[in-house]
Amino acid sequence: MKLHLVRHPQPVVAPGLCYGATDVDVDQHELDCVHAALKAKGLPGRLPVYTSPLQRCVQLARRLTGDKMHIDTRLAEMDFGAWEMRAWSGIPREDVDAWAADLLHYRPGGAENVIDVARRVAGFVDTLRDKHVDEALVICHAGTIRLLASMQAGLSLAQAALDAAAKPHRIGYGDILILDI
Repeated sequence: MKLHLVRHPQPVVAPGLCYGATDVDVDQHELDCVHAALKAKGLPGRLPVYTSPLQRCVQLARRLTGDKMHIDTRLAEMDFGAWEMRAWSGIPREDVDAWAADLLHYRPGGAENVIDVARRVAGFVDTLRDKHVDEALVICHAGTIRLLASMQAGLSLAQAALDAAAKPHRIGYGDILILDI
């Protein structure tokens, strides 16, 4: 199965904030640029489009397809609970250290942990396989993209989740990554 993974356009949020699952708006100029870049590449063409339910993804999917998209909650970014919309620099160091000490099971801000996110993303992939989807365009988040890339490597779910959580964040807004899963 070939997945064209697109990170959403830049959201309207102050730099340095943890915004994870918060449903923040997208910068309209950035939306226009990412839309134009995808159209220039011929995407989505006839591919089915799957998107995170967060508006920074849905707005791009809607621009590409009208309303012919599949919104899937399993593609949402990690929920950071009480850390959401707080400056990363304002989150107590001991909380960040506790997360770093147990990347799989610690629940940042009391919400999701990395293994929970990995399970829901793996469930999304399983659904695509069950539906015999050969190729799709998926609009989602950097964390989701890192997880999918780690899952492609054939690692166990726990190893893929650890790998994704430990990878440096180098996925730009609007970037496209193509995976064969």
